[in-house]
Amino acid sequence: MLLGSLLVLLLLGGAAPAGAHAALRATDPEDGSVVKSAPRHVTLTFTESVGLLEDSFRIYGPDNRRVPLGEPEHARDSSDTARVELPGDLADGTYTVAWRVVSADSHPVSGAFTFSVGKPSPTAPAAPTTPDEHPVTASLYDTARYLAYIAAALLIGTAAFAALCRPPDTRPLRLPLLTGWWTLFASTLVLLILRAPYENGTSPATALDTSAVTRALTGRPGLALLARLALVLLTAAILLRLSRRRTPDRTPPAHLAAGAALAVGLALTWAAAEHASAGIQVPLAMTSSVLHLLATACWLGGLTALLLILYRAPRPAPPATVTRFSRLAFASVTVLVVTGVYQSWRGLGSWPALTETSYGRTLLVKLALVAALLLVAGLSRRWTARLARVPRTQEAAARVPELVGASGSATTEPDESPPPPPPSQDTDDDPHRRALRRSVLVEVAVAVVVLLVTTVLTSTLPARAEAEAASGEAAAAAPVAGLPGSTTLTVPYDVGTPGGTGRVQITLDPGRVGENGVQAVVFGADNGLIAVPELRMTFTLEEKDVGPIDADLTDRGGYWATNDLTLPLDGTWTMKLTIRTSDVDQVTETRKIRIAR
Repeated sequence: MLLGSLLVLLLLGGAAPAGAHAALRATDPEDGSVVKSAPRHVTLTFTESVGLLEDSFRIYGPDNRRVPLGEPEHARDSSDTARVELPGDLADGTYTVAWRVVSADSHPVSGAFTFSVGKPSPTAPAAPTTPDEHPVTASLYDTARYLAYIAAALLIGTAAFAALCRPPDTRPLRLPLLTGWWTLFASTLVLLILRAPYENGTSPATALDTSAVTRALTGRPGLALLARLALVLLTAAILLRLSRRRTPDRTPPAHLAAGAALAVGLALTWAAAEHASAGIQVPLAMTSSVLHLLATACWLGGLTALLLILYRAPRPAPPATVTRFSRLAFASVTVLVVTGVYQSWRGLGSWPALTETSYGRTLLVKLALVAALLLVAGLSRRWTARLARVPRTQEAAARVPELVGASGSATTEPDESPPPPPPSQDTDDDPHRRALRRSVLVEVAVAVVVLLVTTVLTSTLPARAEAEAASGEAAAAAPVAGLPGSTTLTVPYDVGTPGGTGRVQITLDPGRVGENGVQAVVFGADNGLIAVPELRMTFTLEEKDVGPIDADLTDRGGYWATNDLTLPLDGTWTMKLTIRTSDVDQVTETRKIRIAR
């Protein structure tokens, strides 16, 4: 179990960011905006390329009815956008747009926003609340995905160990080879079956929906899974042919080349369906991802093979085999460091992000643990070198009785058989071999801790994507001109409790010096309208020591409003908004608003 967890280690965190999703950068119309006339399209722009679903858009009008839409498509052939055509007879009022797409790393993402035509409705229509993912489908899919990572590393690493390190007895390696192949085959089938329900957020029972399956399997993640299944079947044919060879001590060059090509092909099925295939420097990123996956498999899968040889082989592994693996592991770690640094830079985007973002801080913790892991691996390499320098006294001792028996054959009976060679000494009698075992097991223990941090990292939005999304949110949150003489902005909030996040959409009319009307609508964590016990809003003009002026909002049954907020002077006012979601939970947010004459 520990070895299985270890094999996930760098595979899950390698293609940084492996588990994070596409982030919404901008919307057209903008979130919370008011437009004079109905737009022809609704367009979303993301931080990376996305795949579209049949039901990628659901739009609800002021009457809470669903608006008929055209087929979703990419805008101007841009793979990082999603667009849908609107009917030409949209009525005035507020519209809620619920969207769902598939990000480049094969994970579905969803959300919602509002815009108004002509003037805002008293209350925004609420889209039916549906979960972003079905818990059973998501759990099964993620489990199969992680098992596929483990199986690929086990299969590729064990095969590489057998071919490159050439252990004299490969029988202990049959179990990891068969386990790796069958696990990869079964997990790939499960991923193919669950691909459509996973994308649509439905239960596993919908896996037989023909139209959904066809759409899912013709997308990039589906095609990558089909290619992986074909490569797995081809791998089985090659393994069967190798198992029938009469001289297994050497692998023919043709078989080595075929195995290398299959390993590269398998790694490409991950790189082609994850973040390496989108964003900046795609060719270099995909090459780095493939090398990272192969190096991880050779190191960690080979480490599993080495432990089986050390513990389960009938005779101790010769120092030459251990030395060859030491060289292979050193080369693999070098590749991992180089590709890991590049992929971390690609996910971070800037040095300040290391300390200023959750992704960067989590990455720092992982880097510290990986440094400890490499230190232990260095100790293993030292014990390997000492093991290789130990004279083979056991082998010499084993040959002495045979020589004595041969020289003294004249004194033995003619039908007496030569004495059998003495049994091999227990490998635990070799202090260098015992130390190597211990250091390898410590590598496993440290790697399990790194795995826990890596799991957190893969579920954290990359700093580069976070910065791009934040710039889009900042533009959307800034005061935007809608109707002449009105200002609309959106203020996110988080009270620090489960489900205590959301946003407040505020409209200030006319947004100028004098008397103003204010409307505030509160949305919860699921982007649906919620009722809060209290909403307070004050305005202060610090530069002229005016305020705070209380807007005195009142609950109008679904939204908060006032018609008699007076702002007497022009300037940059500080709006302080306090949202109380329960008797004990509240949060205060501030925003700067420019008020002109």
